[in-house]
Amino acid sequence: MAYDEVDAWMAHYDNPMREVVQRVRLILLASDDRIEECIKWKTPTFVYKGNLASFFPNSRNHATVMFHHGALIPGRFPHLEGSGKAGRVMKIASIAEAEEYREELSSIVESWIAWRDSMEHAAAS
Repeated sequence: MAYDEVDAWMAHYDNPMREVVQRVRLILLASDDRIEECIKWKTPTFVYKGNLASFFPNSRNHATVMFHHGALIPGRFPHLEGSGKAGRVMKIASIAEAEEYREELSSIVESWIAWRDSMEHAAAS
């Protein structure tokens, strides 16, 4: 786990959305202790058997989380935006909104883990 690396990145992250990004980060990490984080593409990235999500570090009006395969994660997640074949984003404008979306963020993580585990199980069969 590269938490020290991400902590160092956060300490130098000069953006008005820094506290919102930090709250979303903590929500994602608290969702399941199998989620790990690292710096990838010059931004915090959350992983479990593949890339789950990364922040768009230059967003200044909201914390933007890119779920790399958000369109493929089983379940209904009303705050995920996008129409492409794979990626989806969630935009979070405040700490209060991050808390409002906490359950949905946790559900995305849970669904991602179950989906990735089922793919691994199917491949082993």
